[in-house]
Amino acid sequence: MLKSISIAAAAVFLAGAAHADITIATAGPMTGQYASFGAQMKAGAEAAVRDINAAGGVMGQMLKLEVGDDACDPKQAVAVANQMVNKGVVFMAGHFCSGSSIPASAVYSEEGIIQISPASTNPKLTDEGGPGTFRVCGRDDQQGQVAGEFLAKMYAGKNVAVVHDKTAYGKGLADATLANLEKAGGKVALYEAYTAGEKDYSALVTKLKQNKIDALYVGGYHTEAGLIVRQMRDQGLATQLISGDALVTQEYWSITGDAGEGTLMTFSPDPRKNPIAAPLVEKFRAEGIEPEGYVLYTYGAVQAWAQAVTKAGSTDFDGVVKALKSNQFSTVLGDFGFDAKGDVTAPGYVFYEWSKGNYDYLK
Repeated sequence: MLKSISIAAAAVFLAGAAHADITIATAGPMTGQYASFGAQMKAGAEAAVRDINAAGGVMGQMLKLEVGDDACDPKQAVAVANQMVNKGVVFMAGHFCSGSSIPASAVYSEEGIIQISPASTNPKLTDEGGPGTFRVCGRDDQQGQVAGEFLAKMYAGKNVAVVHDKTAYGKGLADATLANLEKAGGKVALYEAYTAGEKDYSALVTKLKQNKIDALYVGGYHTEAGLIVRQMRDQGLATQLISGDALVTQEYWSITGDAGEGTLMTFSPDPRKNPIAAPLVEKFRAEGIEPEGYVLYTYGAVQAWAQAVTKAGSTDFDGVVKALKSNQFSTVLGDFGFDAKGDVTAPGYVFYEWSKGNYDYLK
């Protein structure tokens, strides 16, 4: 192309390219039953791009954000990944569901695109992903250890059930919890799979009643967990519901109402309580956005990538990977780095309790 134009014109062309926008993306369930999490990621990514651009961008270049909708469907996630390749994306702050992130990561690895998931917790993502695959959340083997040991201690001699929705996230988390429960000396009275997307879980509730289940661990998402706890209460079961980080959305309480009172879940330390994040939290709330769940995790993923690019001096894949794995990053999530696999070095999981429509640390 440049052979047909003058040296001066080529210089102008190259100068323009040097100052072109840097295209990045986020992708998750922007539609479908888990769309509340897609909205969290979109809000976090948009705010990060806005704030970074207001501060001068990255290496003097402005960031441009693309948003992909994978609806938490593996095939759609791969299609989204290929769309992002065609749009010239150099960084993906996504995906949300592990079942989406894992197959999409193969596309990003092949095309030299950095991926930092704010939310995908299945160990396979970083255990089997390429060198450019990272996450700023924890792993299910960490989360399962916290949950399994809690169940073994708090429900010793009681009847415990573990159920999952058959997804990479739900089954992975349930199995990790079960393994750690048994390792700690506990056992389960019931282990079952259920189908995500259904509305009637009365058959499962009947089994819980027959087995006199005291505590139910759900490896799955808030929509089904909310229906299960509501239907348990409707049938007179006081069984304690315990689950993981896919319950960190106000939509859970919208589904359960008062039936959700006392629900326990594990999640990483709430970044909204981090003093460093206070000004940003206030800014979100002034805009009518509650930065719950993965809003700030997505914001922090973009921050870490931007700081790594600055340290590397370019968006070159190899340079940014090296920077990500050899530096600490100051973000709204606090200071953290990444290990050799791409897992975050930040603190792991703690327990939360839902009460009166909100969740907070379990006292």
